[in-house]
Amino acid sequence: MRKNSAMVARVTREAEMLAREPPPGVCAWTRDDRIDQLLAQIVGAPETPFRDGIFLLEVSVPDRYPFEPPKVRFLTPIYHPNIDSGGRICLDTLKMPPKGSWTPSLNLSTLLTTVRLLMSRPNPDDGLVLEITEQYKNSYAAWEAKAREMTLTHATAERNAALQSNLGGGAKDADVAGAAAPEADLGAAANGAAVSGAATPGAAAAPAVSSDSTSLSSATAAAAPSVS
Repeated sequence: MRKNSAMVARVTREAEMLAREPPPGVCAWTRDDRIDQLLAQIVGAPETPFRDGIFLLEVSVPDRYPFEPPKVRFLTPIYHPNIDSGGRICLDTLKMPPKGSWTPSLNLSTLLTTVRLLMSRPNPDDGLVLEITEQYKNSYAAWEAKAREMTLTHATAERNAALQSNLGGGAKDADVAGAAAPEADLGAAANGAAVSGAATPGAAAAPAVSSDSTSLSSATAAAAPSVS
């Protein structure tokens, strides 16, 4: 089936931009040379139970993109109120209005940065997994310990490579040294990438993942291409 030429041109530009100027803690590349199928890696942010974990995601771009949002799914298991066991993500940015906040001015870089922000700032008011959501709200320490345990078990370079090998097309390694943006920078992204109601109770050879510690909000603003 022939792909929409406007979609192909747009995703090609965005994929090139992701390779050239990846936002902190994120990288992505086309899968088996299919412009509408990408793999992405997100490195967990510091001061979260996902810190230093390497999470693999798949991104499916619809033919109507950017007028319809991509479908994004975690391939690496993650213990999170807004992400289920199948890797599906409950996030406004991944939904069309009126239920969601997707707009054609957003792009893949912004979207993946928003997913990374959701990892650090779960939204218990819009939980996808009831049991995990209740634990997050009522027993944060227990949730944090379980999330950390799963990160150490599943979000490793070895597991990441095995997942990619099973998918075919050859495994790629992310350079994760210094990749995670500081927690303060993740907070700054809230102005540019809305995660509705997000809150944390209590105190608490792929393209190289960027080691730039620039704020995520600045990175996503710079990455957004003009919409023709």
